[in-house]
Amino acid sequence: MTQMTTGAARVVDPVLTTVARGYRNDSYIGMALFPPVSVGARGGKIITFDKSAWRQYNLVRSPGSNIRRVNVGYSGAPFALTQHALEGQLPIEIEEEAAVVPGVEMSSTTILTTQDIILLRLEISQATLATTAANYSASNKVTLSGTSKWSDYANSDPIGDVDVAIETIRAVTGMRPNTMVVGPKVWKVLRRHPKLVNAAILAGVVSISGETGQAKLTKQQMADIFDVESFHVGDAIALDNSDTPSDVWGKSVVIAYTRTASLAARGTPSYGYTYRLKNYPLVDQPYYEKNTRSWIYPVIDEVTPVISGAEAGYLISEAVA
Repeated sequence: MTQMTTGAARVVDPVLTTVARGYRNDSYIGMALFPPVSVGARGGKIITFDKSAWRQYNLVRSPGSNIRRVNVGYSGAPFALTQHALEGQLPIEIEEEAAVVPGVEMSSTTILTTQDIILLRLEISQATLATTAANYSASNKVTLSGTSKWSDYANSDPIGDVDVAIETIRAVTGMRPNTMVVGPKVWKVLRRHPKLVNAAILAGVVSISGETGQAKLTKQQMADIFDVESFHVGDAIALDNSDTPSDVWGKSVVIAYTRTASLAARGTPSYGYTYRLKNYPLVDQPYYEKNTRSWIYPVIDEVTPVISGAEAGYLISEAVA
């Protein structure tokens, strides 16, 4: 008799699984630092890359001599995927009432709400990894204080601070960071910072508003000023056990060089990845629960973010007051 495995036993709803996989919450930006990588096992080794490509080799070969060899990549610390599972409940009374409203399809709505909760847990994991100072060497982090905080418009120097981060990463990895992530309170300060506004005016990319006499920079302008490819604001909020809200990304700034899995496979160093089990997230076959007169929609993800190259990142903590 063939042994039943968990994969064989699982019955997946392909339509609702497509809905779950296609959903993205614009407030969640963790994938900008930890791009997704599909894996075929629930555990393994983080593949990292050494500095072999930087070394100078004597490549001159005489006839009959051995050809020099170089190893590319090696297995680093272990990783283990974490299963996030949640069931969305849809009472038939709500489903019947929604059915009379054009454009309202409650099964998909239930899946998206459930998936959003699962994605928030992932966003918190990604933000916790990226904003924990212990994950960085002493040269790749700084905590701002006093007049150095960017909220001190007169004395702080955001451009100078980010330039230090960029040069620190370049000096160690040979790559200029391409991604910058900030918390919402940092964004509120930066987009009005006089030194950044003046830099944008001098570059001719922004002008003073005639109505308010004040300029507010866009995210694209911010990316141009800091010389990175992408600039992201983490607007996600989480509630604690007493329903007190807090910003998931806090008052931190993370500058990093990160690339998609396809580029990383070529040996390019990258700050981090989000390992996710192949074909996940998925929605198990919905089932009807007679006792609650509800349809139940199980949503499951198997995923974990990892820092694969901390030297490709730089953390600025407590960037604003």
